Amino acid sequence: MIILYTFIHEEKHQSILDRYLPMFSQEVKQDIQRYRRWQDAQLSLLGKVLLQYGLKNYYNISEAEIGILPNKKPYLKGYDLHFNISHSKDLVVCAIAEYPLGIDVEFNDPKVSYLDFTFQMTTSEFQEIHESEDKIKSFFTYWTRKEAIIKAHGAGMMLPLDSFEIIKDECVIEGERFFTKEIFIHEAYHSYIASSHQNIKDSIPALKCVEV
Repeated sequence: MIILYTFIHEEKHQSILDRYLPMFSQEVKQDIQRYRRWQDAQLSLLGKVLLQYGLKNYYNISEAEIGILPNKKPYLKGYDLHFNISHSKDLVVCAIAEYPLGIDVEFNDPKVSYLDFTFQMTTSEFQEIHESEDKIKSFFTYWTRKEAIIKAHGAGMMLPLDSFEIIKDECVIEGERFFTKEIFIHEAYHSYIASSHQNIKDSIPALKCVEV
């Protein structure tokens, strides 16, 4: 497994567009150019750049076609590889592995109140956050683990956050067991990966910052 990451830069925005947009199809170009905020456009583009970089440099795949499953989850056509992309604030990450996985990153925003998300938690999850010394950290640990599992599961918003509970980095959804693992990328962000494959518990991903 590899995890690639990079940060967006406003002062480099046009040069990034000029350099990387020509690498992609007209459809991808149009999708990125529809964004009104430069941040959203750059995050979307760099997620695709990281995927392409990882496939080429770690798996010797120069060209890969991306398909979309019925649950809206993208996949690599013709290859037994899986990937997932996440971004928050100025950070974008891409995880690639030999088994299905999800990754989530969240900026450690001190303005966020866990009380605003009470309805998305189980009773014990709320209690754990409420009684912790660092409530912000506890909340984002809860949130990133849940989001990573939802992305690994592939159900998206059809799977409510309060419909499953993670105990000791494991949970069961519809009879399928999922595992989570914390990944440190940057002190200002929280990040977790998740998978139904047990290898994720003991794996030590190759972590690389890609300069753009």
